[in-house]
Parts: sequence; structure tokens; C-alpha cells
Amino acid sequence: MQASDSALLADRLAAALRWAALVVLALVFAARSPLDALAGAIFALALVWAATQSALNLFGRRLPFSLWLMLAGDGALALLLFYVADSRSMGWAALLPALTAAVFFGLVGGLAAAGLALALMAAGLYSLAGGAATSAALGLPAVGVPLLATAVGAAMRPLGRSLRPRPATSRDRKTPQLGRHTSAQTLYTVLATMNSTLNYQRVLDLALDVSANAINDPERTSGFLVSAFYLLDGDTLRLGSARRYTPGDLKNTLPGREGMVARALNTNAPTFIEKPVEDPELRRIVAFHSCAAAYCMPLRTSKAAYGVLVYGHPEPGYFSEARREVLEIVGRQALVALQNAELYRELQQDRARMAEIQEETNKKLARDLHDGPTQSVAAIAMRVNFARRLIDRDIKAAADELFKIEDLARRTTKEIRHMLFTLRPLVLESSGLVAALEAMAEKMKETYNQNVLVEADPRLLDELEMGKQGVMFYIAEEAVNNARKHAEAEHIWVRLRLLEGPVALLEIQDDGVGFNVGAVNSNYETRGSLGMVNLRERTEMLNGRMRLESTEGQGTRIRVWVPLTEDAAVRLRHGT
Repeated sequence: MQASDSALLADRLAAALRWAALVVLALVFAARSPLDALAGAIFALALVWAATQSALNLFGRRLPFSLWLMLAGDGALALLLFYVADSRSMGWAALLPALTAAVFFGLVGGLAAAGLALALMAAGLYSLAGGAATSAALGLPAVGVPLLATAVGAAMRPLGRSLRPRPATSRDRKTPQLGRHTSAQTLYTVLATMNSTLNYQRVLDLALDVSANAINDPERTSGFLVSAFYLLDGDTLRLGSARRYTPGDLKNTLPGREGMVARALNTNAPTFIEKPVEDPELRRIVAFHSCAAAYCMPLRTSKAAYGVLVYGHPEPGYFSEARREVLEIVGRQALVALQNAELYRELQQDRARMAEIQEETNKKLARDLHDGPTQSVAAIAMRVNFARRLIDRDIKAAADELFKIEDLARRTTKEIRHMLFTLRPLVLESSGLVAALEAMAEKMKETYNQNVLVEADPRLLDELEMGKQGVMFYIAEEAVNNARKHAEAEHIWVRLRLLEGPVALLEIQDDGVGFNVGAVNSNYETRGSLGMVNLRERTEMLNGRMRLESTEGQGTRIRVWVPLTEDAAVRLRHGT
């Protein structure tokens, strides 16, 4: 498991003292007696034990119940070294458990371990060789070992209690330790960091890291926690981030139709199971094969589902009530952070779309000016020059030409006024969408002799915000203008009505030549005009849906559904 920083520091101090004691014992033994096979084997075992503890420290790991395991191991090695020493001079082996206990339990712990080890050595030696031999072998160690344990215990006191275990209080039993983040305040700080980030992937990674740190317990194998963040993508759950997954697991998705994950999503409640390897969906994930328990936290609001947090652990009872409470807190905060990140991402996309729409509007204005008023003004200039020369030769012909120039100038003025109207329809701001659509129809008839029929429900004005009315007007204007230019339609209908939901339906239909929708869409990106793209982009700005229907020879119909409430927007997004 992953150990806390304070626990690792204590382990490293104990490891350093263990190596120092082994060096001293090896020197004492080599000075008093030759190294036989049995003694060599015991020393080799001691070296392997010390190297194992040092390796665990190096990688920041701890074994289950590591503190008591270290004390037991050091005590057993001390007794073995004492009883294989023919010279009876290995009473100093009691330093191994005495120094370890002094590191973790201070002065009292060090003295207690030293006394117990020396007492066991004395009892065994007394039964074998008598009191004289016992006094000779343990006299000096009986004084030196407690003194050294006292020195180490006293030296540990300034480091405080953070390096030593303490009895669990009722509060400890309710709230698991936080591992590296050793206080609730630190946890809240990390959660605040998660909520403040607006990066989608960063939120996923932080949710898993905060979860692991929040339920980390230095005395247990929390480092084996398997965790994953799955995001709902259509009908499946795709992996957003994971910890302790195999490379193959990173490629897997979850259907979310059966098993623990499906129950969590359907009930919108955390779900716990044992033996996740038997779960119909989790068994696809190799990382869960070694887990004895799994816990799933759904991330969804009353309006939409975002995904699930899934955890697994080798210990059957690891997901205690306290840990589940902490994971639920992290899950709720992750959901809020995910919503914030999604809103920010949508805002960035909307800004980019608005910039594209503005750029396309400028291009459209330039094209319309070039194809309409600019050509007309150039024609007026040429015809005025022609009329001026006619005056000296044929007054009547010059007068007829001036009448034609006047008519052309009037038509050009109408075109410019119509363009100004579409750029900023003041009637929309003063009287609303229905009046603006009717004014557009009148100007289409006046300027281009195009019949546009408006059928609108005035009740919509009370339901639609002014911002939405403006976007819907430009959608209608764009669709009508496209029909005027390309459909060769005698009539264009603009219908606006209120549906249940509540949803507003904007429909633009013509009786023109129509077209093959599939053929046009296949090469639309290579075409010069992006009118249909503008329609789709503006529809997305309203959180709406657009459908285009057209058949060659039978006209075209464009329908745009615009939600009027948040609930309607969610239902419309999910196609309900």
C-alpha cells in the first residue's frame, strides 16, 4: 500500500538503525568466533530482511500491519542470532527490536522491547548453561541495550507524535486517515482545487487522486485501490481516466446495461458488491480480477447522467461505511466540477462558433454588396454617361434612358435598405419576432417580388427571450434568402408555433425545385456558400435541433425545434 510521508520517515529511521545494528553485530561476532554455516545463514537472512524493508521504503510502500511485522521480525532475528552464537556474546542482538520499538513508540517502547528480548535470551541461556554463563553473556548488553534504546527514544521525542501510532478514538473510527493529505482541511483544499479547474481531463484525474488520498490508511493496503472514471457517451460508458488499470483495460468500454454499474445508473444510488470478477461487465477489466470488493458511485443529476466512478480493492471489508461517505463526498464534488468544466467547454465552443458565424456574415455581406448594389451602382454610372451623350443627339431617347436610370436607382436603394434591415431589424427590438418576420416578408415582396407567407402564434412572444428571438429571426431570414436564390419558388412559408414541452417550432417551407440532400451534404465543405452551416450553428446556440427535408421537384422544408426551458432542452438533447 501507499504509505504516508510521516510513516515513511519513521520506517527509514528504523531501517537505518537496523543496518547499523547488523554491522555492529557482525563485527562483534567476527571478533569473537569464526563464522560457521548456520551463523552465516542467519546473518544472510538478517541481511535479506533489512534489504526488503529498505526496498519497501524506497518505493514508498508498506506491508499490511507493517509495524508489528517489523517488530516481530527484528525480535525473531535477535533470538536466532543469540542462540547460534557459540561465543555467547550476542546479547547485543537485542538492539534490533529495541531500536525499532524506540523509533515508533519512544522511550517506553524501546525499554520494553529491550527488556523483553533480554529476558527471553536470559531464560533460554539459563536453562542451558546456568546462571554464571548467563551473567557473563548478558551482563554488558543488559546495560548497553537499554541505554541505547533510551537515547533513541529521547531523540525521537522532538519529532512529535506524527511518527508513532496512537490508539484509535471514536472519531478515528468514523473518519479514515487521509494518507498524504493528513487533515480534513487539506482534503477540502484539494476538493476546492478540483472545483476551480475548468479543464475537463484535469477534473477526471483529480477525482481519482483525491479519492485515493482521502481513504488512504497507512496500516492497510490502500495502495492497491483500483479506480476508474467512466463517462456516458451515447449508450456506452467510455473510460475517461483510471488508476492501476492494465494497458488492455484502458481500451475497454462498459455497456452499462447489467451488473453493478447498470444498477448504480438506474437507481442513481451508490452500489457495493463482492467478487467483482463475477460481475457481467466488470469481469472484462483485468484490474478487477484481483479485487474482492467493488464500489460504484453514479454521477448524475435529475436531468442528465454524466458517468460513474468505480473502485475496487483486494480486501473484502475495505469499503467501510466511513470510506463510502468520503467517496460520496468526492463524487458529488466531482459532479459539480464536471458540470462547470462542461459549461466552460460549451462556452468556448459557442464563442468559436459565434466568431465563425460573424466571419461568414461579413463574407455574405461582401458577396451581396458585390452581386447587388455594387453592380447596380456601376450600371447607373455607365448609363448616366450614355444618357449625357444622348442629350446632344436625341432628347427623347436621353429622357427614356434617365427614366430607366431612375428605376435602377430606386431598386438599388431598396436592396440596400433590405440589407440594412437584415443586418439590424429595428422592428425586432421594438415589436418582437412576429412583427420582424412580417416586415421581412413585406420587404422580400417589395425588393425581389418574392411571396413570403408568415403564420405565427403571437403567444410565443411571452415565452421567448429577446436573445432567442433574434437568433430565430436570423435563422428564418437565412433560410428564406436561400430559398429565394436557389429554389425558384413561387411561395415561401414561414411558420412559428408553440408545441408541448414547451418547445417552439420554426418551419420554413417552399414549393421550389428542391434538391438531393445527400448529394449536397457530401460536398458541402467544398462549396463557396456556408448558409446551411450557419443554420446549424445558430440552432446549436439555441440548444435546439434542426431537420432538413427536400426532394427534387417537390420543394424544401426546414424545421427548427427550440426549447423554452432547461428541462425541455435536456429532453430535446436526448431525443425525447
